Amino acid sequence: MTDSAPEHKKGRRTGGRERRDPKAKIVGPAYIQRNIPTYDVLGEENLLKIEATAERILAEVGIDVRDDPELVEKFRQSGARVDGIRVRFEPGHVRALLKTAPAEFTQHARNPGRNVQIGGRNIVMAPSYGSPFVMDLDKGRRYGTLEDFQNFIKLAYACPWLHHSGGTVCEPTDVPVNKRHLDMVYAHMRYSDKAFLGSVTTVERAEDSIEMARILYGREFVDQHCVIMGNVNVNSPLLWDGTATKVIRAYARANQGSVIVPFILGGAMGPVTNAGAIAQAVAETMVGCAISQIERPGAPVIFGNFLSSMSLRSGSPTFGTPEPAIGSMVIGQIARRLNLPLRCAGSFTTSKLPDGQAMQESVMSMLSAIHCGANFLLHSAGFLDGLLSMSYEKFMMDADFCGALHSYTAGVVVDDNSLAMDAFHEVVPGGHFLGSAHTMANYTTAFFDSTISDNTPFESWNESGRTDSATRANQRWKTALAEYEAPAMDVAKDEALQDFMARKKASMPDQWY
Repeated sequence: MTDSAPEHKKGRRTGGRERRDPKAKIVGPAYIQRNIPTYDVLGEENLLKIEATAERILAEVGIDVRDDPELVEKFRQSGARVDGIRVRFEPGHVRALLKTAPAEFTQHARNPGRNVQIGGRNIVMAPSYGSPFVMDLDKGRRYGTLEDFQNFIKLAYACPWLHHSGGTVCEPTDVPVNKRHLDMVYAHMRYSDKAFLGSVTTVERAEDSIEMARILYGREFVDQHCVIMGNVNVNSPLLWDGTATKVIRAYARANQGSVIVPFILGGAMGPVTNAGAIAQAVAETMVGCAISQIERPGAPVIFGNFLSSMSLRSGSPTFGTPEPAIGSMVIGQIARRLNLPLRCAGSFTTSKLPDGQAMQESVMSMLSAIHCGANFLLHSAGFLDGLLSMSYEKFMMDADFCGALHSYTAGVVVDDNSLAMDAFHEVVPGGHFLGSAHTMANYTTAFFDSTISDNTPFESWNESGRTDSATRANQRWKTALAEYEAPAMDVAKDEALQDFMARKKASMPDQWY
């Protein structure tokens, strides 16, 4: 890259094969760009059927907008039919509102070299989000604390394969509910210089997050650039609650991003059949994205999706199963037809340990995100226990897999070097390529080098302690925290942030529920 490259392209790489000293610290790209095609599973006829069903849901059933009469009125003025809190949209209405949403945008990081480009062929990987518990092999499962929260921010910052700091990586339950958002946003700002998500639990907390971003980046810069986003869920089925809608509107008013995500548990919050659940998800998400555009046309927004299944024998949620994974492929097709950036899938699992089930389910789900064309991959690392637990070991195992995906998405390079004719001329038939000049010139970049996997012979593995992946990951996260160094931060901005937090905390009593 040269200094003349557009700022949003700086730091971007097309894969993970970058030359490095094997003893040097791995430095990953700011984000990656896929060099493999997306995978389309439905033809035009069936896509049109799903889209038509989504439009019928919006026109014939409608969506309730609760506790936000101002938004209901905005929709009425745009041409929607309103009956109390029920809002119905004629076919094509919501699609028209979405025309102003950007197909691609930059989220600016504190370190400009870590800016991420969301949309198009770009892929941004972020940690898991929202777990009340944390887990590790030493202490087991327990409620998350602020120290745990900070630890995961540090691990995500140190990881070369995660491009984004995420949001509520775990709940810091040792901090009052009404004040912890301040500590969480500050932790993202202080312990990392990557892009991050703000609070969404109330509109006031969203506005606090935005105000802290203005302190860090400058008010004028924030008004013109996306620096923070909120990840907002629909109350499926077909209900947008005022808490969520006001948060979306707050971020949009400030020209900041929203990630709009329905959480459809098939057979509970949506139909048990995949096509019906997809149609419902499309209807709900389109309306959520339209909320941002009706508040401020042009505000950045991400078309999100969280399809999941359940055990119909027990009623328990299941994650990392094949039906939601293949459903993600269809969501990807529809998001591209809407010309919107996509958040979809992640390293999902219902396993209670970082074991074979955990990685089988996570790889199933994560690969669906890669092949469906997802641009923003929340839940890339740490997801365990059906999202109830954030696991230190699973975080490191998932992050390692994210590194492998950097090489996978780079595709197959075909040029004079990769075709290797010099090596064929050098190595005689029946010879060996290991010591050839071509191998020596490419050995540091040819293959992804896992920091978790053990590829030694059985005898060496046996003599060195017979460790499994989780045990090796346990040592990796401890080493990463021990070697962590915080990125430098402007002292005046740090003091201003701490002063803002202190004043906000002093203005209200603690609330623990």
